[in-house]
Parts: sequence; C-alpha cells; structure tokens
Amino acid sequence: MKMNGEYSLPVILMVVVILLIQSIFLFLNARKHNHNYWLWGIIGMIQAPMPTIFYLIFVRKIFHRRIKKT
Repeated sequence: MKMNGEYSLPVILMVVVILLIQSIFLFLNARKHNHNYWLWGIIGMIQAPMPTIFYLIFVRKIFHRRIKKT
C-alpha cells in the first residue's frame, strides 16, 4: 500500500472515514449520556479503535456488576 514513501489515496480515505465515524459515534453517544462530548469527539479523531474501547469500558462502564436488591 505504500508507494515510493507515500500512502495511496484509497488507504488515506479509508482511515479518514473510520476516524470520522468513530468520532461522530463517540460525540453523539457521550452527548446522549451527559459526558464530556466535545472531548470524546476530539479524542475519537486521534486513533482507532482505542478511544471507543476506553469510552465503553471506563466511561459508560458496560461491564459493571449488577447488584441484586433483596
């Protein structure tokens, strides 16, 4: 995919699309759940998929334990 020290246009476009989709998802989801949505939108533009994984595990706490009420 690398030609003479440069990346091809389809690879660059694919990376840009992935980062935009991730950033939009993080922004909208964080705004819906009243988290720092601008922060997560910007962080989503940096790299993929680590910001999404961190957001889901540490902010949304998707793996939290359910406490039974007796």
